[in-house]
Amino acid sequence: MTNNNEIVATTANFKAEVLESTIPVLVDFYADWCNPCRMIAPIVAEIAAEYVGKLKVARLNIDDNQEIASRYGVMSIPTIALFVGGNLVDQVVGFVPKRTLTARIDGFVGRS
Repeated sequence: MTNNNEIVATTANFKAEVLESTIPVLVDFYADWCNPCRMIAPIVAEIAAEYVGKLKVARLNIDDNQEIASRYGVMSIPTIALFVGGNLVDQVVGFVPKRTLTARIDGFVGRS
């Protein structure tokens, strides 16, 4: 990953890294073969760099972690989900501009 605020989420670490996080977590549900996922990845990386200490960013490959994707109803990718206090509080499906994501994040960061 590009910085220490980005983690690779898996079925094995999802509970510890996302659900038990003391700060909000943005989860990027993606797949390597997904073109829109590749387009949004640099935006997600920028957000990770800009929100250090306020927001954790996790990338979860749905092909390798189908159980987690299914648990949260991820039917289309990319799906960007925001977890606060272990709860899914917001999500955006498909490629969106950075300002759309930051506006949604800013509504929750600091509330946890």
